Amino acid sequence: MSINRRELCQGVGAVALAAAFGAYAPLPAAAEDTVSTAELMKPEALPDMAIGSDKATVTIIEYASMTCPHCAHFQETTFPEVKKRYIDTGKVRYIFREFPLDTLASAAFLLARCSGDKDPTKYFAMIDTLFRKQQQWVVSKPVPPLLAIAKQAGFTEQSFDACLANQKLLDGVQNVRQRAVDVFKVQSTPTFFINGTKYSGAMTIEEMAKVIDPQLKGG
Repeated sequence: MSINRRELCQGVGAVALAAAFGAYAPLPAAAEDTVSTAELMKPEALPDMAIGSDKATVTIIEYASMTCPHCAHFQETTFPEVKKRYIDTGKVRYIFREFPLDTLASAAFLLARCSGDKDPTKYFAMIDTLFRKQQQWVVSKPVPPLLAIAKQAGFTEQSFDACLANQKLLDGVQNVRQRAVDVFKVQSTPTFFINGTKYSGAMTIEEMAKVIDPQLKGG
């Protein structure tokens, strides 16, 4: 079933509302198992959204939920420095994958995908905006603030509704999440795979640097 306005209003649920108030206890980032890089890089149900050189020494895959406060914190505090130090300098390729924790997160991902349909940079811009404004739209009545954000990104009310009703896109988002659960044993957000090694929990720039730097050429 596609997401319509009624379902979006009814589907926020305790998970999303709790997230808005930081009810989830942060998990310390810790190295877990390592999975096959080849398996990680197999085509997903939706095209990967990636930034950075495809020849980079290090590949980071982040699984995140748009209603996860720790994901938003990482996006605001750690990611800009990761981008500056490693992505913009060609050392890291960064892949962002959807892992919605609830209906509202799925809706936000649909809007990001629709926004970046022809230009991936718009996808990342929408992701960044939604994380920065998370407390504005992870609320009991999310449609008005989500629509306002979408309109700033070029949506009309009609294209907003059409995006949320895109069943194929919704199926793709859910399939990306399910594969992460089944194949890579992702259980929480954010979860990172850095050259195949799994780290659960929001990482600081210092924690990421300790993992990335030794793997860089000449590092």
